[in-house]
Amino acid sequence: MVNRLAQESSPYLLQHAENPVEWYPWGEEAFACARAGEKPLLLSVGYSACHWCHVMEHESFSNPAIAELMNENFVCIKVDREERPDVDAVYMAATQAMSGSGGWPMTVFLSPDGRPFFAGTYFPPRDAYGRPGFPTLLRRIATAWEQDREQLLQRAESLTEVLQQGHTASNGGGKVAPSARLVPDDAVTSAVAHWRASFDAVWGGFGGAPKFPSPGAIRTLLRHHHDGGDAHSLEMALATLRGMAQGGIRDHLAGGFARYSVDAQWLVPHFEKMLYDNAQLARCYIEAFQVTGDPTFREVARETLDWMLARMALPQGGFASALDADSEGVEGKYYVWSDAEIRALLAPDEARAFCAFYGVTPQGNWEGQSVLQTPLPLEEVVQTLGLERAEMEELLATSRGKLLAARRQREPPGRDDKLLTAWNGLAVTALAEGYRVFQDDQYLKDAMKAATFLQNNMVADSGRLLRSWRNGRPGPTAFLDDYACLAEGMLTLYEASGMAWHLEWALVLGEELLVLFGAEDGGLWASGSDQEQLYFRHRESLDGATPAPSGVAAQILVRLGWHFARDDLRQAAARIIAAEAKHLRSYPWGCTSLLEAAQMLQQPPVELVLVGDGPTPEFDAALAAHFLPRRMLARHNFKAGDQPPFPALVGKPLVDGQAALYVCRDFACREPVVDPKEVDAVLPQHP
Repeated sequence: MVNRLAQESSPYLLQHAENPVEWYPWGEEAFACARAGEKPLLLSVGYSACHWCHVMEHESFSNPAIAELMNENFVCIKVDREERPDVDAVYMAATQAMSGSGGWPMTVFLSPDGRPFFAGTYFPPRDAYGRPGFPTLLRRIATAWEQDREQLLQRAESLTEVLQQGHTASNGGGKVAPSARLVPDDAVTSAVAHWRASFDAVWGGFGGAPKFPSPGAIRTLLRHHHDGGDAHSLEMALATLRGMAQGGIRDHLAGGFARYSVDAQWLVPHFEKMLYDNAQLARCYIEAFQVTGDPTFREVARETLDWMLARMALPQGGFASALDADSEGVEGKYYVWSDAEIRALLAPDEARAFCAFYGVTPQGNWEGQSVLQTPLPLEEVVQTLGLERAEMEELLATSRGKLLAARRQREPPGRDDKLLTAWNGLAVTALAEGYRVFQDDQYLKDAMKAATFLQNNMVADSGRLLRSWRNGRPGPTAFLDDYACLAEGMLTLYEASGMAWHLEWALVLGEELLVLFGAEDGGLWASGSDQEQLYFRHRESLDGATPAPSGVAAQILVRLGWHFARDDLRQAAARIIAAEAKHLRSYPWGCTSLLEAAQMLQQPPVELVLVGDGPTPEFDAALAAHFLPRRMLARHNFKAGDQPPFPALVGKPLVDGQAALYVCRDFACREPVVDPKEVDAVLPQHP
């Protein structure tokens, strides 16, 4: 027996299609049923890789007695937060306001018109952990709806008013003076001071357990060091990247990073792997390699990109969303090892070397098993074992191959194979940067394959961008993060490949997002004017697991303004930043995307134009050696056709038939460089 979710395409919704709960997908049918029956709605929101979502599904939603309570008293709606980030965001705001915290699965009770009156997250199947069991909660809510309905509706109305007021556009916007300071002069300094206060000097990262990757903080710290030579900013960024690379949050056999660490040491991960984490972290490691030249950062960056291509790439192009934390119903089972298992699979000398380097012990480091980590430097382990480094590296490589082959025989975690436009934009950006810095053609090939698929399949006949796609079925229309992240991907891909249509599409997306998401005060709404209007319209100014859409959009508009010499786009970016000024003043550490956009406006870019009559690998390698976070790179290969009429390319021909690099700043250009060995001398020098 299946419910209505069997007709959906989302893997998360399909996981609930055989529940005895009479689930509805989000839509008018559910609300009409609630109105007709004068029933409250029970909204459950989660995502496919969420461990506790699986737990609640097994404990409660698959339980016939609990399902009967749900069906009798409520109209039940199941939502995939990744497909409908708008629904997730507005009801998460209510959950946090009512309970003081949030998370998934999210459980919200609504009036028939969609206003929330009670919310929480995971509820156990019986009273435990100091909270009511789910059946107890269902009975209480049902009784209150019958006996104190007016009080519940009044509560819903009051909460709605508070949340609506908090997201109201603040002013009329208007033109921002070019000389205006968009953020306080000490905003970056304040953010750095905040991170310094919470920095873990032993393990890297910020705060205690659970510990999350902080790509926005890492990239801001690298830029702060770049701008002023602050050594401590660099050390905080590098120590965090090293800590994650050494810890169990990194998959030491196949690559890729888990969502977060449940401890402060980066040892035991929450084992789900998300496309967005790995795309962002790959960029962090690429930039750290550019800053330091340390081959360890190059190795981790490439390993992460290679994992994306091996495990997340979809056959038709683009990338899947996530890998589950569980396999065979057990969290982390696919990834952990026992000492005995390893010694049975490896030769004695291999096992000795592998266990010493990857921290494997008979007692294990997590529930009697070992999460692989590298707690000691290779040189120290080599010395302890009395081996030569080359011998040790050969033993480790052989061992990893054997264990990876054995791991592939296990039941793998489920993969959420829906394609999300925003996350694919992040992936394309990471691959394009990987190609630009490492000159690996495979990265460019897969980034371009994804871009082509996105353009061919993620644009409706009306021209409107779409949010998701799976097995030939498109999902809802796109949100601000989809437009912003995809535009960033296309612009970055153009700067890596020189293909004009990537830049042209980035411009279309940038112009469209201003029309669809623009607010009266110059800021941006997260959902479009043509999309479903929920009980309030929300803004996304703060970074979360993914960068703030408003910040990414502002950065893209600045960069497009550079490429197309359009002050109107730079002004639009300035208005976005001005509209979010209160956040930048109050907690700049939570607005790294907006903060970087403001700095891009206030610091003129290094303008680079590279033209050639074919590939230019020597020039590309010379440029890749420099960390230039605020640069404009225009390029054209004359063998591919006529030079497009982009303003940055006008008047930039080949020099005597040779490739040339034009370096400009503050509206003045140097003599073109025709010898790649001279690139270092003409680029700005930084710490």
